[in-house]
Amino acid sequence: MDRTGFMSLISPEGQALLAEVGEIDSKADMVKVVSKLRGKGHSAELVATVLTQVKLRRRARAKFGEFAQTMFFTEEGLEQASRLKVAAIHAGRFRNHGLTRIADLGCGIGAESLAIASLDMEVTAFEIDEVTAALATYNLASFENVKVEQADVTTINLDNFDGLFIDPARRDLNDSKTNINKRKYDINDFSPSFDFVLEAARTKPTIVKLGPGLDHKDIPEDAEAVWVSDDGDLVELTLYFGILRRPEVKRAALLLSPNGTFEITSADAERLDAPLGELGKYLYEPDASIIRSHLVGDLAISLGLNIFSNEIAYLSSNEEVHSPWLKGYEVLENLVFDRKKLKAYLREKQIGVLEIKKRGADITPEQLRRELDPKGTESATLIVTRVDGAHRVLIVRAL
Repeated sequence: MDRTGFMSLISPEGQALLAEVGEIDSKADMVKVVSKLRGKGHSAELVATVLTQVKLRRRARAKFGEFAQTMFFTEEGLEQASRLKVAAIHAGRFRNHGLTRIADLGCGIGAESLAIASLDMEVTAFEIDEVTAALATYNLASFENVKVEQADVTTINLDNFDGLFIDPARRDLNDSKTNINKRKYDINDFSPSFDFVLEAARTKPTIVKLGPGLDHKDIPEDAEAVWVSDDGDLVELTLYFGILRRPEVKRAALLLSPNGTFEITSADAERLDAPLGELGKYLYEPDASIIRSHLVGDLAISLGLNIFSNEIAYLSSNEEVHSPWLKGYEVLENLVFDRKKLKAYLREKQIGVLEIKKRGADITPEQLRRELDPKGTESATLIVTRVDGAHRVLIVRAL
C-alpha cells in the first residue's frame, strides 16, 4: 500500500465502503462485487484497495481475533506481525520485571505495542516506513500511552527507555525476479542489522523476535532462546537479554495449545541426543518447537522413547504414550520404499485418500501422490523415512 492508498482508506468514502464490503461473504463472486461497486461510482483504485484490506482483515483474525476488524494491514506487515497471544507473553516479561518505558524498534503495524500498552506500560513505537508508521498510528490510536514515530531506529537515542523490543525485518516481499515471499534466515540480511540488534540488546533489558529457522550458531551466548509453537504452528524464536533472561534457561520450547501452555527447558546450549533403538509399535512426531530447539533428546528421555534412525526426529516405543508435545501413530506396516510395490499395495487395499509425510527422505509428497495415483474408498497415512538408516515407507494410523 502506498500513501495514496492509505489516504483513500481513511477518507469518509473509503471508511463507508470498507464497512459495506466487510459484510460481503468471503465466498462471494468478487467479479460481481467489483462490478457492483464500480457501478455505484467508486474508482477502480479505491475498490481494489478496500477489497485488499477486507481480505487482509479476514486473514488477520487468526492473529488478532476481533481486533482485526478495526485494524489496517499491509501484506508484509501482517506476515511479520506477532500473534496477540504471543505478543502478550513478551509484554508480560517486561511487566514482571517492573519495566515501564518500552521502545518498540521496528513496530510494523503495531502488534507488539498493542500488547505492551494493554499492560499499562508506556510505549514509543518506531517505524522507518511512512505508510506502515501511519497504519500503526491508526491501529494504536485508542491507547493514550503509545506514541508512534517514523524514524530509522539506528539513529534514535535510547537513553529514555528501560526496555527494548526489536523485530528486525526478515522477509522480502518485493523480489523483482521471482515475486516470491522470502524468509530471511541469514543474519546479514536483517534490517536493522544483527550487529545493531545485539549492540542495543546489551545496553538494556531487551526482547528480540526472530524467525524460528535461525541457525543455532548465530544465537548469542548471553541470550535465552525460546522457540514458540502456537497449536503446532512454529511462529518465532524469541531471544531474551539482561534481566529478562531466566538465568537457569539456555534453550526452551514453548507450546501454546487449546489445552494449556507447556514448556520444556534446558540449561545447556549443547543438545542431548535421544537414545537410538528399534522402531516399535508406535511412532511419534514431536512438535516443531521441540525439533528446532534441539530438545528432542530431552523429551525422548523424559518419556522413555527412542529414535530409530540417526538424525531423524521421529520417536518410537512399544507402549502407547500421550503428550501434548507429540502426535502419535500406530505402525500398521513397515514396507520397503519401492514405488511400484507401494502402488500395488494401495490398489490392493483400495486406498484413494492418501496423506503423505516424510522426514529424512528425498521426495516431494505431492509428486509421490501423483506417481502412486491412489484410487479407492479407503484412506491411509504414509510416512516415508529412514529406519535404521534404510529408506522405508510406514503405513500408520493416527492415535
